[in-house]
Amino acid sequence: MESCREIELEGHIIDSGIMTLVFDRIMDMGGEFEILTFNVGKQKTDTSYARLRVTAPTGRQLDAILSELHRLGARTPEISDVTLVPAEGDRILPKGFYSTTNHPTFVKYRDEWLPVEHIEMDCHIVIDEAEKRAFCKPIAKIKAGDAVVVSEAGVRVVYPERPRKVSTFEFMHGTVSSERPSEAIIAKIAREVLAMKEEGGKIALVGGPAIVHTGAAGALAAMIRKGYIDVLFAGNALATHDIESNLFGTSLGMDVRTGTLVTGGHRHHIHTISEIMRAGSIKEAVDRGIVTGGIMYECVKRNVPFVLAGSIRDDGPLPDTITDVVVAQDAMRCHIRDIGMVLMVGTLLHSIAVGNCLPSYVKTVCVDINPASVTKLMDRGTTQAIGVVSDAGTFLPLLLEQLEEQETC
Repeated sequence: MESCREIELEGHIIDSGIMTLVFDRIMDMGGEFEILTFNVGKQKTDTSYARLRVTAPTGRQLDAILSELHRLGARTPEISDVTLVPAEGDRILPKGFYSTTNHPTFVKYRDEWLPVEHIEMDCHIVIDEAEKRAFCKPIAKIKAGDAVVVSEAGVRVVYPERPRKVSTFEFMHGTVSSERPSEAIIAKIAREVLAMKEEGGKIALVGGPAIVHTGAAGALAAMIRKGYIDVLFAGNALATHDIESNLFGTSLGMDVRTGTLVTGGHRHHIHTISEIMRAGSIKEAVDRGIVTGGIMYECVKRNVPFVLAGSIRDDGPLPDTITDVVVAQDAMRCHIRDIGMVLMVGTLLHSIAVGNCLPSYVKTVCVDINPASVTKLMDRGTTQAIGVVSDAGTFLPLLLEQLEEQETC
């Protein structure tokens, strides 16, 4: 016997493509729909409203379809309060737990709609019943007794809509191609960076060692010095090779200026780590005059926070590198909450890690020489993304040049 349920959609659901997504999702999952009400906004600023009846061959199939539509912002007309179940123990979720999207989310609790704070994907909603506040928590932070939201009842997702004004970060228009005019795109990115800074927004950069290997460290250091970057996310390698470049003029033993191997250069990155160990930290090495320039030097001098997340392949690592991945995640989350834009340059894994923690409305620029890596980064759930197929050595100097030119105009 067929099962059916009514759903509602409201907002700029036509020009943002949300209605098309809903129709496709229903049919792709073997369901059918009937439009009961469709009130279309007549002005550009007007919202639209639609009410649909969704039908599926079985109740289980209908539940699966409605779960997918929920993540697109659909809701049932009858909205009850959320259901809360206490966690049995630390990092143990109750059966039927709700798993978050990275879109703005609200929960109905005691007849009030509470915004879910610190939203990110694949986490869980916990209600502080005394404070009447809702928080997004990863499983690693779930504590025994936490009031965890189960099922989708009483949860509302606000799927991002196309911006009302034209932006470089056009909604759903972030395509990837090595044939696109990089310089024109970089000029637009520079405008967005300057606009973000003018509005008081913060910009993060996620960087890999390719920034140093390709000779772009000077450009990034200048961007930090000039105040364009507010926080740096990287691994042990970027910091190590940046400091190696300052101490020896090499990166992985290769002369950064000539691209030739230096005799005995294979020892340089280990020597670098040892010297920072001897100083006690990167900041101590800067304060003592051991490190006199580069990316990490400018971070210390400008008080720009950095998070160096370690990996199993690291040499050393540097004393500033966080080797506990959960601690590294928490350190990133502390800074991500205030970020309005992220530049991801030449590092797939660290960029994915940061992308997983970002709300969907954060503007993201994904840069890599490999088109597949750019595509993968742009698929992390953001709705405002630009993909640039370029190496760091080309992208960052051009971006700095555009920033300087446009700021003087």
